[in-house]
Amino acid sequence: MTDASGVAGSLVLHQGGSDVPMNRIDAAAAQRIEDAVAGKLKSQSASSASEPALRHLIAGLRAGDPNYQEMAAPLAEATRQQLPLLLEQLREAGAVQSVSFVGVGNGGVDVFGVQHEHQMLYWRIGLDPNGTLSTAWVSPAL
Repeated sequence: MTDASGVAGSLVLHQGGSDVPMNRIDAAAAQRIEDAVAGKLKSQSASSASEPALRHLIAGLRAGDPNYQEMAAPLAEATRQQLPLLLEQLREAGAVQSVSFVGVGNGGVDVFGVQHEHQMLYWRIGLDPNGTLSTAWVSPAL
């Protein structure tokens, strides 16, 4: 959407079958975000809430009943769409045996190695400033 002078105040990102609305932020806000991500990358420290959020997410997924209210809308929609695949992947992997922090990945997400009974999976978890799960992806170990 543009204002009377033609400056965009927001946009909608169409990605992966989802529409993600985004509001324009000013340069100072953008710089604060960049500085926070750079600081997190430099520290290579996990956010205190990310491991409990990850464990809760995995438990909900394994039960076939993730708490969508704890997720940002785009992540909730993607999770709904991918739930059958996630269930299958987690059933094949087996029960969680241990969770270990690996580091901070691109965009400042926390990366964890989760050792399951039959397989190691890597999870990338991001929480927004309100503690809402905004990013969650899983991939097999190499």
